[in-house]
Amino acid sequence: TASAPFKASFGFNLQGDRMWNFAVAVFLVELYGNSLLLTAVYGLVVAGSVLLLGAIIGDWVDRNPRLKVAQTSLIVQNSCVMTCGIILMVVFQFKEQLMEVYNGWLLTTCYILVISIANVANLASTAMSITIQRDWVVVVAGQDSSKLADMNATVRIIDQLTNILAPMVVGQIMAFGSHFIGCGFISGWNLLSMLLEYMLLWKVYQKTPALAVKAGQKEQHEQELKQLSLVKESETGQSPEESSQPLMNAIVPAVKTEPPKERGCCYQVTEPLRTFKAGWKAYYNQSIFFAGMSLAFLYMTVLGFDCITTGYAYTQGLNGSILSLLMGASAVSGICGTVAFTWVRKKCGLIRTGFISGVAQLSCLMLCVFSVFAPGSPLDLSVSPFQDLYAHLVGEKALPEAEHLMSVLSGGNVTATSAPAEDLPGPQSYMSVSLLFAGVIAARVGLWSFDLTVTQLIQENVIESERGVINGVQNSMNYLLDLLHFIMVILAPNPEAFGLLVIISVSFVAAGHVMYFYFAFKSLGHRLFLCCSPEQKVEAEGSPSPPNVV
Repeated sequence: TASAPFKASFGFNLQGDRMWNFAVAVFLVELYGNSLLLTAVYGLVVAGSVLLLGAIIGDWVDRNPRLKVAQTSLIVQNSCVMTCGIILMVVFQFKEQLMEVYNGWLLTTCYILVISIANVANLASTAMSITIQRDWVVVVAGQDSSKLADMNATVRIIDQLTNILAPMVVGQIMAFGSHFIGCGFISGWNLLSMLLEYMLLWKVYQKTPALAVKAGQKEQHEQELKQLSLVKESETGQSPEESSQPLMNAIVPAVKTEPPKERGCCYQVTEPLRTFKAGWKAYYNQSIFFAGMSLAFLYMTVLGFDCITTGYAYTQGLNGSILSLLMGASAVSGICGTVAFTWVRKKCGLIRTGFISGVAQLSCLMLCVFSVFAPGSPLDLSVSPFQDLYAHLVGEKALPEAEHLMSVLSGGNVTATSAPAEDLPGPQSYMSVSLLFAGVIAARVGLWSFDLTVTQLIQENVIESERGVINGVQNSMNYLLDLLHFIMVILAPNPEAFGLLVIISVSFVAAGHVMYFYFAFKSLGHRLFLCCSPEQKVEAEGSPSPPNVV
C-alpha cells in the first residue's frame, strides 16, 4: 500500500523542519543577545509572508499536478535550509572577522540573507504542508471518515515524534558540541532527507492512481469531451455511441477555434490580487468558517514552543539541552492528545470532540496564568512594557558601532554584550517558569485534539477543487494571528512584560474556543451537551451543511 512510504516521507520532512525551527530560535538568541525583539522580528517576517501569499500558494497547489507541487516544494524547502545552515556556519566561525569588514555591514548582510532565505523555506514548507497533510492524505486514506481520522491521527503522531527526536538531537549537539557543528548537522540532514523524500513521494504517487488527476482537471476534461461529442454529433447526425470511428480522428478539424484573447499587462499584474480576493471570499462562505477562525485565534499566543517562548526560557536560565527535553515532553503530551482524539471522536462525534478539547486546553492554561504571579516571575508592573523599544528608538542606550548597525537594519534590540545565555544570571526561583511550562505542556493534549478536529472538519467539508486555496487562506489566518503575537512581543520585548503577554494569550485562546462553541452549537444545538453512543452519534450529529461554492 501507499501508506507506508507516505508516512516515511512525511516523517523525514518533518524531522528536518523541526530541527531547523528549534535551532533557528536558539541561534538568533545566541547571536543577538539577551532580547526577544530580534527573534520576534524574524517571526514577523515569516508570518507576514504567509499572510500575504497563503491564498496564492494554495491556488498554485490547486492549479498544478500533485506530484509537481510536492517535488518543487520539497526541493526549494530543503535547499533553502541547507543554504541558511552554511551561512550560519560561516557567521559562527568568522563572526569577529566579519564585524571588522565594512564596519559590520557584511555581518549584517549575512543576517538579512539568513532571514530572507529562511522565509522562502517557510513558504515552500507551507505549500508542502497543504499538498501533503490536507490533500494527499485525503486521497490516500479514501473517503471513509473513520479511515481519514485514523490517518490524520497517525500523521499527527509522526509529527509529535519528530518534536521529540529533532530538538533532542540538535539540542544535545549544540550543548555538548557547538553551534557550528549544529548548523552543519542540520544542512547534512536536509540534503539526505531531500533525496529520500523525493523517492518516497514518487512511490506513493505510483501506488495511488487517484493522485494523478485532480477534481478540477477531471471536470475540465469531461467538459472538453462533451463539447467534442456535440460537435461530432452535429456534423454526422450520429451520437458518439453510434459512430464506429475514433472520436478524436473525426473532430480534430472541427475543434479549431479562435485563440483566446491575450490579456493585457495590467490584467496579468493584478492576477495575484484577484486570486487573493477570491480565496478569502471562498473561505468566508465556507460552512466551517467559525471553526477555522477558532483555530486561527489559538495562534495569538506566546504559550507555545516557538522562538518567543524558547527565547524567554533561554533568558530565564534554561539551556538548549533542558529546552530540548521540555519540547520532548510537549511532544509526548501531544501524542496523548492525538490518541484522545481518536477515542473521544468514536464516543462523542467529531464536533463534540472539539468542544471537549477546548475545555481541556483552557483548564490547563490556567497554570500559565498562575505562573505570572508565582515566585521567580520577572513580572514588574513598575517597568513600562515599552521601555526597551522606547530606549532604542530615542537612542538612550549606547551600543557598539557594529552591533548598532545590526540593530538598525534588523529592527533589533541588541545588548552591549553578546554573552551566551548560559552566562546570564538565572531567576531566584524556578517556580514561575516551571508552572509556565507545566501549563504549556499539559495544554498540548487539548490543543492537538482540537487541531485534529478542525483539520478533519475542513477536509470533509471543502470540495477537492478548492482544497488548496481554502487551506492556504486558513494558513494565512493562522499566520495573521501569529503575526499579531509577534507584534505584541516587539512592542513589549522585555522579560518583565512577559506575564502580561501570557494573560493576553490566554484571553485570545478563550475567544477562539468561544467561536468554536458558536459553530458547534449552531450545528448540533442542545445535542452538543449530550454524549451519544457510536450508533446514535451518526444520526444525531451528521455533518455540517455542504460548503458554499463561490
